[in-house]
Amino acid sequence: MTEENGRRFREAWIAGVRKHFPGEPKPSYVTPWGETPDWERDAAATVWAQVAQFVEVSEGHAKRLSREQKGRFVATCWTAQMYRHFGDPKPAYVADWPDLPDWQKETDSDIFETVEDALA
Repeated sequence: MTEENGRRFREAWIAGVRKHFPGEPKPSYVTPWGETPDWERDAAATVWAQVAQFVEVSEGHAKRLSREQKGRFVATCWTAQMYRHFGDPKPAYVADWPDLPDWQKETDSDIFETVEDALA
């Protein structure tokens, strides 16, 4: 996993939060890359790589997925990272798609599309 891809993931997350979050987001939601904890940097780079590989093996056909399908994929990859990094993560860290707030669903969908655009 490259640091640059982790940074791009984090930047896409922050952009999505600023766009979709109702009101003022918690500071931890928009923490700059340089202040992001190591585990979160690793998770961001890993999820970017997972999405990139998924897009690549679909040979461009992932573009045909709905925004919800794209967001669900990002959310599932992120959840796996929470289990990887935390033995007993908070329930909010591993919430299933229907339980995520709309702003987070939209942000996850944006992240998938950011990866797609970077690979185009």
